[in-house]
Amino acid sequence: MLGIRLRWILLVLVLFGTWRYFSSGEVQAGPGQIAPGEPIQNRASPSAPIHLGDYRLEPLANFEIEARVLRTENYRLGREAELSPLDFALGWGAMSDSAVLAELSISQGGRFYYYQWQNEPPIPAHEIATQSANMHLIPANADIEARLKAVRIGQVVRIRGQLVEARARDGWIWRSSLTRNDTGAGACELIRVESLSIR
Repeated sequence: MLGIRLRWILLVLVLFGTWRYFSSGEVQAGPGQIAPGEPIQNRASPSAPIHLGDYRLEPLANFEIEARVLRTENYRLGREAELSPLDFALGWGAMSDSAVLAELSISQGGRFYYYQWQNEPPIPAHEIATQSANMHLIPANADIEARLKAVRIGQVVRIRGQLVEARARDGWIWRSSLTRNDTGAGACELIRVESLSIR
């Protein structure tokens, strides 16, 4: 009797571990660029601001990106989290190549994305900076939010939406970067995500 019960417990643990691995584990890819294209950005059509709770979102540009997910980070604290509950560090071009990424240590925290290498960078440092970015994501609805939170590191996502400036009545402002060539504070994209596909 004890042996049968122990076997059932072991089976449940194995099944649970398998489910956890495939639902939240990192997706592996061979060498080569799996998201070679550049992000697409163009001027937003004149439109009324989008009101989201106590915030007003002003569209700055239409934005579309297909990129590899390098890291994800969820946020619950701070007023920024009221709008954007998660960040994706995304890589495209050379920064979607597993051979390049294997030589980098990548992390996130405090709404920033960090990368390090030992000795020499695997590609020129300028390419690392301009072919990857930390992006603050504002889900357009609850379904998009749930799907964003289910994305796994290593997957390729296609995100469409708008780069925005967020304002509050007390004068607080959070503005998206409008270029991929900047670094440091203020260099992240603030995206209202209107559609998401994953491959």
